[in-house]
Amino acid sequence: MNYLVKWGRVIFTCYSFLLFLLVFFIIFPAVVISSFFGRIKGGNAIYSLCRFWADAVFLFCGLRHRTIYEAPNDIKKPSVFVFNHISYIDIPVIMKAIRKQPVRILGKAEMAKIPLFGFLYRKAVVMVERDNPINRAKSVVQLKALLKKNISIVISPEGTFNTTAQPLKAFYDGAFRIAIETQTPIRPILFLDMHDRMSNERFFSMNPGKCRVVYLDPIDTTGMSIVDTPALKQKVYDLMEAGLIKYKASWIKSMP
Repeated sequence: MNYLVKWGRVIFTCYSFLLFLLVFFIIFPAVVISSFFGRIKGGNAIYSLCRFWADAVFLFCGLRHRTIYEAPNDIKKPSVFVFNHISYIDIPVIMKAIRKQPVRILGKAEMAKIPLFGFLYRKAVVMVERDNPINRAKSVVQLKALLKKNISIVISPEGTFNTTAQPLKAFYDGAFRIAIETQTPIRPILFLDMHDRMSNERFFSMNPGKCRVVYLDPIDTTGMSIVDTPALKQKVYDLMEAGLIKYKASWIKSMP
C-alpha cells in the first residue's frame, strides 16, 4: 500500500508540475506586456496574473484553500507579513491568502537564474543575496520604499525551509527591523497544511487536500525603536509557535 501511495504521489507531482508550466506559458505574454508599465503598476499587474496562476493550479490539483481570520486584515494599510516557510508550495499559497492589497515578496536571488521563469521572478520579487551585505542593504531600501508606496511586503523570517521537527526555526532580524524603522505593523500568518501537501524533504510528494492559512493578531510597532527588535522578534516567534501548536501542525513531533 505504501508503495502505491509513493508512486501515486510521484505521478501526481509530475501532473501538477506540468499544469504549473502550462499555466505559466499561458500567462507569460501578459507578464511581458505588464513589465513595460514599471515596477509599481506593472508589478501589481504581474501579481494579479500570479494569483490567476495559483487559482488555476489549485483548482485542477484539488488543493482546497481556506483562510482563517483570528483577527481581521486591514487591506487599506501596508503590513509586513511574516510566515512560516514549510513547503515548496508556500509561494502559491501566499497568492491565495493575500489577494485584495498590493504586495511584494522577498525572495532568493538564485531563482532569477531559471530560464523564462526568472524574467517573471525579477519583475515580481524583491531579490536578496543573503551572503552579500551590500545586496542585503539594497533589498532593505527597496522594501522600505514599497511600504512608503502603500505596498505590503512578505518575508520569511526563518530565511529558508524549516526542516526540523519543531514549530519554527530561529528568526532573522530583517523583517522586524524594517517594521520598526518604517513604523509598520507586523502581520503573522500561519501555513498549516502545506507540509502535508508537498514536503520540503521530498519533491515528489505532492497530493490533493486542504491548505489552511491563519491570520494572527497584528502587532503594532508605533513608538518602537531599533533597540526593541529582539523583543519584537521574540513576541512574534512566540505568537506563531503557539498558533502552530494550537492548530496541531503535522510536522511538530514534540508538542508540549
